[in-house]
Amino acid sequence: MPAIFRSNLSKATAGALALAVVLGTPALLAGPAEATAPASKSQTVSKQSKPAKQQPTRYFNRTATLPAYANTSAGTETVAEISTVTKDNKTVIYTDAAGGGLGFVDIRNENKPLARGYLKLGEGMSPTSVYATGKYLLAVVDASTSFSAPAGKLLVFNINNRAPVSQWKPLKTIDLGGQPDSIDVSSGGRTVVIAMENQRDEDFAPAGGEEGDLPQAPAGDLAVVDLRQKNWKARHISLSGLKGLDTPSDPEPEYVSISPDDRTVAVTLQENNGVAIVDLRTKKIRNYFSAGKATVSGIDTVEDGKIDLTGTITDVPREPDAVGWIGNKYVATANEGDWKGGTRGWSIFDARTGKVVFDAGNSFEHLAVKLGQYPEDRSENKGSEPEGLASAVFNGVPYVFVGSERANFVAVYNVSNPAKPKLVQAVPSTKGPEGLLAVPERGLLIVSSEVDSAEDQVRASVQIYKLGKRAPLFPSIESNTVKGKPIAWGALGALSADPKDARKLYTASDAAYSPSRILTISTASAPARITAELPVLKDGKPAGYDIEGLWARPDGGFWLGVEGATGAGNLLVQVDAKGNVVREIALPAEVAAAMGKQGIEGVTGYGSGANEVLYFALQRPLAGDPANTARIGQLDVASGEFGWFGYPLQTTAAAGDWIGLSEITAVDAHTLAVIERDKLNGPDAKLKSVYTVKIPDLLAATGQQLPVAGKSRAVDVLPQLKKNNGWVQEKLEGLAIGGNGRVYAMVDNDGNKDANGENVLMDLGSKRSVFGR
Repeated sequence: MPAIFRSNLSKATAGALALAVVLGTPALLAGPAEATAPASKSQTVSKQSKPAKQQPTRYFNRTATLPAYANTSAGTETVAEISTVTKDNKTVIYTDAAGGGLGFVDIRNENKPLARGYLKLGEGMSPTSVYATGKYLLAVVDASTSFSAPAGKLLVFNINNRAPVSQWKPLKTIDLGGQPDSIDVSSGGRTVVIAMENQRDEDFAPAGGEEGDLPQAPAGDLAVVDLRQKNWKARHISLSGLKGLDTPSDPEPEYVSISPDDRTVAVTLQENNGVAIVDLRTKKIRNYFSAGKATVSGIDTVEDGKIDLTGTITDVPREPDAVGWIGNKYVATANEGDWKGGTRGWSIFDARTGKVVFDAGNSFEHLAVKLGQYPEDRSENKGSEPEGLASAVFNGVPYVFVGSERANFVAVYNVSNPAKPKLVQAVPSTKGPEGLLAVPERGLLIVSSEVDSAEDQVRASVQIYKLGKRAPLFPSIESNTVKGKPIAWGALGALSADPKDARKLYTASDAAYSPSRILTISTASAPARITAELPVLKDGKPAGYDIEGLWARPDGGFWLGVEGATGAGNLLVQVDAKGNVVREIALPAEVAAAMGKQGIEGVTGYGSGANEVLYFALQRPLAGDPANTARIGQLDVASGEFGWFGYPLQTTAAAGDWIGLSEITAVDAHTLAVIERDKLNGPDAKLKSVYTVKIPDLLAATGQQLPVAGKSRAVDVLPQLKKNNGWVQEKLEGLAIGGNGRVYAMVDNDGNKDANGENVLMDLGSKRSVFGR
């Protein structure tokens, strides 16, 4: 499946890109940047004779997120995959293979995009790509009924039709004679090129081969339609017989991109691990080359719940998916891979010689880890899986955008020097960013995502980002690189202040990652940074706890709040300053027996020495407790005695929803602050708040009737969660009052499983402004 569309660059913009490459304009002074793998001296481009004037760094910030279901219905699976923009740059049109149609979005106000209708394409029509010219809307659809009999069509609509889009009918329907994938159109809107993949059957074994092997007839090719002719017909250019590629008889074209000067088209042959360059005038292959193989070290290659950056993939085919031009000389590819390869990064090639000018090595994988969004459950497959790629010039600066299908972000690179791209930033996306669309005339980047699951509240969307002078809002937290590798993190469900350092916090991952570690956060800079990790050891061996609460003791070491798979598995665990488990304290048997799956969701404390007292929150009501009442426990550490009181939860009528507690922290000796939240995310989220509660003078012993304390809302966190204009995250789970007097909150990104994976660390304000005197 293709991943992006070349933006409708004007000739002036295309010329600026070509000029920038010729001059070798220096890269931007990146903000949150990371070094990329250097090219050898023989691979560098020509140097400029005079340094160009450096420009101030600009960044993309998200302005809006529109669910794809806004064009259909919330209960229907509907995705936004490949997108295009009309010539006036006011309307985005995206493909929805799940629904068999095209969605329209009004982006005249990039802060408030509006759903503008849905065009159903007909029974058995699955759109794979779309492109808007000044006159036409061109949609390529897969109409295949089997892999051995691929079929597809090019549907041509009047883009200036004034009727409601749901009523549009094709002006022309052109038989493509096979299964199409990607489309591109020359800048004058005259020539259409389509990658005819005729994709393989992954369950079919050709003679002498294994399931999914090539060749599998019929072979794919490149289709060309000249819109200047009266009788529009697809002319096919064979891509078979290219010696030196993996399976020359079955090229499997995946993605197409026309050069800025409209002279050539680059075609990726993904499963054949090659790139073909076709002359658009003569319709002949100008040259082709293998994308080559790479060995990548310092990555995670084992799916074991641990992010271990010591693995290596050796001599692996790049198998590129999306391709984009940098000027008229270089092509960049996203090396997603297929069943044989994928090098977990992206590359830049000299389009004339096929020489590798740049390769990302392990830097793309490391970026995912640094952001806390690495998909560990894909470690044995293709890791972060770079699939989408777009290239464009903004304000004279050439950029390449690379989308991570599995880690849910788009990396933005300045490619003024193609041999040394500079990472400028990463922007977050909803799950499965499939389509990357640059709209440089308006300074916009549009990202459309392909994963949609109403059950998990993980919905496909169209997201808009604007280039400007404002510092990037994302990331709000990232990890440092230590000895050449970023500190691995994610699924942070606990937060605590450092009792001795005003600028430090502590956090820990829950059961999404193992073994357990306590992470140090520095809030001295923006974004905040994870600077160190402390392994938790039990009897000298790595421990694997589901850490949902954390409190740094004034006397040194930590208390952990551990949630169990059953009530009996819930523990309060003391750890010394070196990470060694000192003791485990189980909850009273009567309390444990009344628990469901939700247990300890936060721990805090007050005092030291003989006066040390712990408080911990149980997420949901226990059997036998008053309705809609969560239980907060107290442990006198010296005596080992438990006391209890009830916390009144809000109520909900939403289907599949519940409300519970997710964190607790001590405000003072008499006051606790808790996070109370619902189970909803995105536009449905209603309750993500911090409340304070006074500790009752008399607590109930285990088995006694609970006193229920009153509560007062200190801060509604929903507005903060909405500030980054993304998909509101469900799991607001971390809360701490720093030694600097600031109140911090954090979301748990669920380890990127059944979630968008975006991490958010928020400064909610000063302790006095949040909790009063």
